[in-house]
Amino acid sequence: MRVATVAGADGATRAGVVDGETFRPFPDGTTVLGLLQAGTLHTTPAGAPEPLAGLRLLPPVQAPTVRDFVTFEQHVAAMAGTVPDAWYDAPTFYFTNPYALIGAHDDVAVPPGCAKLDFELEVAAVIGRAGADLTPDAARDHIAGYTILNDWSARDLQRREMQVNLGPCKGKDFATTLGPVLVTADELEPYRDADGFLDLQLTVAVNGTEVGRDRLSHMGWPFEELVAHASRGTEVRPGDVLGSGTCGNGGCLAELWATAEQPPPALRPGDVVTMTVEGIGTIRNTVVAGRDPVLLPRARARTGSTS
Repeated sequence: MRVATVAGADGATRAGVVDGETFRPFPDGTTVLGLLQAGTLHTTPAGAPEPLAGLRLLPPVQAPTVRDFVTFEQHVAAMAGTVPDAWYDAPTFYFTNPYALIGAHDDVAVPPGCAKLDFELEVAAVIGRAGADLTPDAARDHIAGYTILNDWSARDLQRREMQVNLGPCKGKDFATTLGPVLVTADELEPYRDADGFLDLQLTVAVNGTEVGRDRLSHMGWPFEELVAHASRGTEVRPGDVLGSGTCGNGGCLAELWATAEQPPPALRPGDVVTMTVEGIGTIRNTVVAGRDPVLLPRARARTGSTS
């Protein structure tokens, strides 16, 4: 099943099932998050089919939390020049902004103060059942499905703020594309390889020219292990999104800035970024001009008082 959340010309939001170029809505008031929380994602549509064209694809689920991992060794090596030993010990993630989720074809504004805008090609798992301290085997039953994730990145902001040994923060929390649909986990089981990884082809193009291509099976850990790690000492809950992290071989421009003989330019207003993942679909976002930043003063030098 391929589940979507859409908005019509009147702005009304509906959830339903996508079949080819047709959308069939669930009963009025139904949300994908509500279905996940109730454990009834495989719900029968109630409305008449209608053309998908003309409907705005919103993020398939309004995620309560978004964790983004870094699981592709080739990406880490290209970005850092070497892979730190700590990377191999356990899957690492950061929390990003669930309020910044955008749809499959929405415009992306350059964030305030950014001069080096980048994309990141990823796949995300969406949690369907709550759980804590899960084993990888148990975690498989807690994954409702998968979608494409583009972790938009303001590289200049990110690099500055991470010098403080914290973050990323404002370099990341302005836009994250999810879409075009949530593909239920059972639909992708035929793509699972002998080692337990989903083997999907991933591609990304800028203005119609392919710049990156990889396979999801090149992750260092399968999604079940990411879910198990995320649940350690805490809970994962329905609707939580767990990103794979950027794939290798051109999964982001920053890789090419570090390795290519002729590095491509940063993204500019008017550029169109298209990502396609086998078995899931395609997202396509256009970069548009953003706002100027509200400037803040530098930190004040403050010393502790002994009086």
